[in-house]
Amino acid sequence: MFEGDIYIQQRIQKSDKLREIGVNPYTNGLTKDLSNKEFIQKFAYVLDYEEDNKKDISKVVKVSGRIKFVRLMGKAAFIKIEDNSGILQGYLSKNDIDEDFELFKKYIEVGDIVLLSGYPFVTKTGELSIHTLEFKLLTKSIIPLPEKYHGLVDIEMRYRQRYLDLIMNSEVRDTFVLRSKIISSIRSFFEDKGFLEVETPMMHPIPGGANARPFVTFHNALNIERYLRIAPELYLKRLIVGGFEAIFEINRNFRNEGMDHSHNPEFTMIEFYWAYKDYKDLIELTKKLFRHLFNTLNLPNVLKVGDKEIDFGIFREISYIDSIVEIGNVPRDVVNDYDKLYEYLKNSGVKLEGDMDLGKLQSEAFDVFVEDKLINPTFITEFPISISPLARRNDNNPDIADRFELFIGGSEIANGFSELNDPLDQYERFKAQVAAKEAGDEEAQYMDEDYITALGYGMPPTAGEGIGIDRLVMLLSGHSIIKDVILFPALRPQKHNIDKG
Repeated sequence: MFEGDIYIQQRIQKSDKLREIGVNPYTNGLTKDLSNKEFIQKFAYVLDYEEDNKKDISKVVKVSGRIKFVRLMGKAAFIKIEDNSGILQGYLSKNDIDEDFELFKKYIEVGDIVLLSGYPFVTKTGELSIHTLEFKLLTKSIIPLPEKYHGLVDIEMRYRQRYLDLIMNSEVRDTFVLRSKIISSIRSFFEDKGFLEVETPMMHPIPGGANARPFVTFHNALNIERYLRIAPELYLKRLIVGGFEAIFEINRNFRNEGMDHSHNPEFTMIEFYWAYKDYKDLIELTKKLFRHLFNTLNLPNVLKVGDKEIDFGIFREISYIDSIVEIGNVPRDVVNDYDKLYEYLKNSGVKLEGDMDLGKLQSEAFDVFVEDKLINPTFITEFPISISPLARRNDNNPDIADRFELFIGGSEIANGFSELNDPLDQYERFKAQVAAKEAGDEEAQYMDEDYITALGYGMPPTAGEGIGIDRLVMLLSGHSIIKDVILFPALRPQKHNIDKG
């Protein structure tokens, strides 16, 4: 696969030559003492030494990293090596490493991974560096890195070759370090609140827990179809039935749907369920989670995401209908009247498909006129019951659900509700979903009789919520494209030129 590229062939030849002279270009068993950052922190005191003696020859340590820059100067050279923590300058001299310096000049280049052993000193330009006493090649890179000044800017290549993106763009690594910290902080928040982390199946006999199209696979041993899960909800609530009272799961969901700046078919969520609580308790818990994240990560209250400035200092609450009226500017008498709303949407150019009740029409109005205007954190409450098949009916108004969604930056971030624990009501709602599926709604839910059986044994009053981790990371890292916060996002197959001869 490397044929035809002269630069790759030259590097392969160097690798072969190294083997001939007894140097393994892919060695092992050599380890560093300090990261580059630790080296700079530990030996910062050398910067304060007298001008003609800015070094400490008594402190010989080993560091390693990928060469990002080489400057040869006859019998000496400066290199920049980069590891996970940052960049460190190394000084190499023939007087110190002799034969290894000749090997360095002939066979080592940008992209190679090396180990340097030496002591800290300060260059004439004032940069704390390592004066190399011993040099070892760890890994020979046979594919040249992109040219230094332009770097890796092709967005398609950055996603397809994320490893190269990480090598060339340190700010990309910073994003994924932040992502890891966010997930760790979320996990510690729920553990401190007494929640138990659990794991539920990734392959389901019946897809459920959300309205979405599933990915279908096949289990050879059982000779049956299985579905990659679209949500863990129904399994987590089975655990509430079983006696757990506060549980959470951080894991992947899969939805066989379109891709855009905020959707990837494989995505990460946290779902958590809390017995003897309702959706209002979840709203307060969610506010506390955000305060915890901002404090732990030391973030300012106002964050810039794309061209939006988002103020996390205040979380607003507004009902579904009020949001359509007050934010979407749809007259209230239209929102609550099926015929008027249907005509209003048609006249606004909204494409309406299938058998839609008033709740689904209101959902269309919300999606078109409201959602992208919800920039600052906003809890939308009192959802239509017809678009909330797993949520509990409100005691005072059976047409709405005790449910909320949290919107930030024009996107849904969280969805939570007081759980429906009436098995007969749940059975009827599943039947309505099945009828919708048979009528052509590919995202409607399936009948799950085992879940109905579980509810039959009694589930305590419970509230549950799901938060999209990827979208949350987008917000907190300032990215407006979901592919920028997923290490290996889904991409269309790459087109290759085929020589038909």
